[in-house]
Amino acid sequence: MDVAVLGNESFVMGFKLGGVKRSYIEKPESYEDKILELIADPSIGVLAVSSEDVDRLNPGTRRKVLSSIAPVVVVVGKTEGDLREKVKRAIGVDLYKT
Repeated sequence: MDVAVLGNESFVMGFKLGGVKRSYIEKPESYEDKILELIADPSIGVLAVSSEDVDRLNPGTRRKVLSSIAPVVVVVGKTEGDLREKVKRAIGVDLYKT
């Protein structure tokens, strides 16, 4: 399974420099269609997206994207949320549980 990134050119560039091979640069008007296409791709295991882009999705699409298990959608940015919840969602186990 591959790691992919979706966003604007400046967001995607950092991931490309980090070695992510599957990168998709999309304009805001076509972003929603592209993210739905990518979460339906069985070869993608992790999809990194910007929190700003996720905030612009319509509520139904946002719910579908954020509840996706395969691929796991990792929202990066100022509203990315609690790391504990991200890890739990990504691997299905609460590593911090005592």
